[in-house]
Amino acid sequence: MIVLHINQIKNMESKNMKVAEVQLSYKSKVKASDRPKITESKDVYSILQKHWNFEIIEFIEEFKIVLLNRANRVLGIVDISVGGTSGTLVDPKVVFAAALKSAASGVILVHNHPSGNLNPSEADIHLTRKLTEGGKILDTQILDHIILTKDGYLSLAEDGFM
Repeated sequence: MIVLHINQIKNMESKNMKVAEVQLSYKSKVKASDRPKITESKDVYSILQKHWNFEIIEFIEEFKIVLLNRANRVLGIVDISVGGTSGTLVDPKVVFAAALKSAASGVILVHNHPSGNLNPSEADIHLTRKLTEGGKILDTQILDHIILTKDGYLSLAEDGFM
């Protein structure tokens, strides 16, 4: 039988009640009308050419998301993960935390293939489907998944993989 004194219980309660405060904020210095508008995958590719480190595109795999408002204007680009030469891990919670924090209506997934191969892997297709299903629950649409290489890109939406 375990007996605790009242003081011990109070100390335990105060220790267990310490929690982190969570704050949500999204600040933009760009007027909505000045944000780039996405109408097709080449618009995304054009933006990514300015925001991707093409010096390491054939060495390290990276995963980013492009966040869009209801008018398909870019709210921002978020770095989700950096991996090795043959892959990177993507945590859906991180993807949707960024999307929800910015109140994004749409998300475009983007990653590079260091191999230079534009064909999506089974893992790419599976991840896209998983995130698409999660987005439905959160009313945040996964609009496309772009695979980048040094020489070009592939849109899973436009090429029938979504």
